[in-house]
Amino acid sequence: MAAIEAGQAQVVAERTAPVDTDRDLPPGGDHRVCIDGATTCYDEFYREPGDRVAIVNGKPRSSLVTDPPDGRIPDLTPEARERLREAAAARSRFEEFDHPELRPLAERCIVSFGSSAGPPMLPNYWYNNSYTIAQNEDHIVIMAEMVHDARIIELREPPGEGEATTGDETTRRNDLRPWFGSSWGYWEDGTLVVETTNLNPEHAFRGVPPSKDRKVIERFTRVDEETILYEFTIDDPGTYTRRWGGQVPFKRFNHLLYEYACHEGNYAMFNVLSGARYQERIGGDR
Repeated sequence: MAAIEAGQAQVVAERTAPVDTDRDLPPGGDHRVCIDGATTCYDEFYREPGDRVAIVNGKPRSSLVTDPPDGRIPDLTPEARERLREAAAARSRFEEFDHPELRPLAERCIVSFGSSAGPPMLPNYWYNNSYTIAQNEDHIVIMAEMVHDARIIELREPPGEGEATTGDETTRRNDLRPWFGSSWGYWEDGTLVVETTNLNPEHAFRGVPPSKDRKVIERFTRVDEETILYEFTIDDPGTYTRRWGGQVPFKRFNHLLYEYACHEGNYAMFNVLSGARYQERIGGDR
């Protein structure tokens, strides 16, 4: 834990240090360079990535994955690898900026980067990891800060002994697959249990689309006045070689959250597509 935190603190300090304005451009000079870690697109002062590992039940964690015990996500099934191969083949017919649907969902302001809203709800790899949770007698809404994603969870009675659980009947009958699936929840003592099915096949998790049978089970337990323990299990035999899951501590955030106006500020879509059309007109390389 000491080594991990010290290493992260050093990275943050280096990336927060003043920049020599007379320096040469970094190698490559494009967005992929900063993603790969050679430099950074954002000043760490504004990104606030944090420098502590997760603490669950008083113990530091080297991985948010707790099942399997080695903390590693299970291998993909042959079926999942074939879906990835087919998707890559379909995209290979086009250039990167040929049309809007080739751009990532987050760049199109449809869903957030990473898996902020889930399910499962995991820390975004860059920033904006906060949530606003509102509830009444019938529903719970979880609003993710990143790309203002909102999950609507219908509350029902817990299933009886031997009773099968299903997602929202309306979306299931109409064969609709919402971006965050069909979620319903129930209380087990002080724990909110949420079951989600019907996930959209285009909403990939860690680059891998779900199978039509994926089921995600989430558990929200308030363990003290400042912490909710979030637990998740992914059951998708068409994608992973075994069920797997993990735990994430959610800490209270006592500050204002500001709107992530994704569409309003999304000049990138127009710029990259119009730039690509211009390069085509002049016959230049992209």
